[in-house]
Parts: sequence; C-alpha cells; structure tokens
Amino acid sequence: MLRLENSMRAWGSTKFKDILKQEIERMDAEHLPLQQALMVGNYVIANQHTAMINSVFEMEKVVRVTAGIFYKSVISGCSCADDPTPVNENDEYCFVRLDIDKASAVTSITLVME
Repeated sequence: MLRLENSMRAWGSTKFKDILKQEIERMDAEHLPLQQALMVGNYVIANQHTAMINSVFEMEKVVRVTAGIFYKSVISGCSCADDPTPVNENDEYCFVRLDIDKASAVTSITLVME
C-alpha cells in the first residue's frame, strides 16, 4: 500500500506540489505504471524518473493529481557475448493519475492513456 504522507501533510500549502513531486521521484519504479506505458523500449530503467505535476483537484475524499513522468527505457537483447544490439537508453513519457486519500494518504496510481 502506497502512502504519500508528506504530501498530505503539505496539502493546502504552497509547498504541496514540490513535496509531491519529490515523493513521486523517490518512489520505486515498481509503484508506477511505467512498464505498461512503454512506447520505444521494452524494459524500464528503474528509478531514473522525474515528475511534472500537471493539475491538482480537491474532491470530497481524495486529492486528484495528474502528473507527467519522464523516464528511460532500453531495448533488451539476448545478452549474449556476440549480440550486436547496442544498449541505448530511450526517452519515455507517460501521464498518470494519483488519487490521494485525504484521511489516510493511501494513494492509487493509474496510467492515463491518451
């Protein structure tokens, strides 16, 4: 269960977006739907993502946030000694929606497909 407690403590202050951005960037990549959003590569390079907060809406029970995530991927080969495939990093980007429960800070993250 993912909790963004620091962000919820900052809710209502001018620091909310900055703290939320920091918490997203500190998350393990496994908490984000990056693998499902791949467009170029076939494997996410873990924990090399940055976030951009696009919008924040207060709802009755949750704070709903849309964010853009910039990250890197690779096209993995067979890892054989004679594999001619170079290992190049690819730039990737996706939109996610975070619903942060106001009472518990429990957060659900959903990939937003365009």
